[in-house]
Amino acid sequence: MKIVFLDAGTMGEISLAPIEKYGELVCYPSSDPAQALERVGDCDVLIVNKVRVTAGLIDAAPRLRLICEAATGVNNIDVSYAASKGILVRNVAGYSTDSVVQATFMHILSLAGNAPYFDSAVKSGRYSSGVSFTDVSVPWRELAGKTMGIIGMGNIGRRVASVAEAFGMQVCYYSTSGTSHCQDYPSLPLEELLRVSDVVSVHAPLNERTDGLIGEKQLEMMKPQAFVVNMGRGGIVSESALARAVDEGIIAGAALDVFADEPLLSDSPLLHVRHPERLRLAPHVAWASVEARERLVAMIADNIGKGW
Repeated sequence: MKIVFLDAGTMGEISLAPIEKYGELVCYPSSDPAQALERVGDCDVLIVNKVRVTAGLIDAAPRLRLICEAATGVNNIDVSYAASKGILVRNVAGYSTDSVVQATFMHILSLAGNAPYFDSAVKSGRYSSGVSFTDVSVPWRELAGKTMGIIGMGNIGRRVASVAEAFGMQVCYYSTSGTSHCQDYPSLPLEELLRVSDVVSVHAPLNERTDGLIGEKQLEMMKPQAFVVNMGRGGIVSESALARAVDEGIIAGAALDVFADEPLLSDSPLLHVRHPERLRLAPHVAWASVEARERLVAMIADNIGKGW
């Protein structure tokens, strides 16, 4: 059995040995559409992370019987066409929850604590050349007593809520599906959540209900000392509106791990703000702790091992 992984570079240094035991594994760091068509001709199992699996790609793989998504979302796969050809599509879920929750609070704590400033104060020599044992010229704030507003109360949102409570925060949420299934915390309309929250943390999928959910109007509803953190999907928060809100002090700061275009375009307004110290930007890595990628590989191997 031949297994082809079209964008295995997304796994980094993680061993793929659990997958190799099921057949001949051929890995490509990345594949553009033309390369993908050339590489799937004799594969029985196809693994992809972000490569688009179109009807044309499926037709180019006459032996294909199983498509393994190296992620949770399968919006990059033509699932209907695969089903019409008798090809199974299997994804993985829950592998990155701990990773995303930790990354979320890494950014929140950095924003609230002004971590880059204080690090620079010491490493630059400013602290050593000063006369005081401390530096309180730039304030930092506690999370205790503040309100965490979560957009999307799925598995990750619930874990974020529990950690927020451990910091002494009050938690509320907005249900993007319109179904307030979580009874542990108050469910609020979006406008009210934005007005009362000190941190707004996004953990929702991108769909017709969330596309452009937070734009200029919504950001202007927020407290000037509030932060926005988007760990869901790019496109949920307007990047141009967010850049303006951060620069003009409409909100205190923001952190993004996801973007509308990935990689982030070089002319993105996020890369040209006047106050970059108010922004934390990461290249879509919240999902990718070492442990999360190890779990991901193991779960892909399990999906292959189930047969078809």
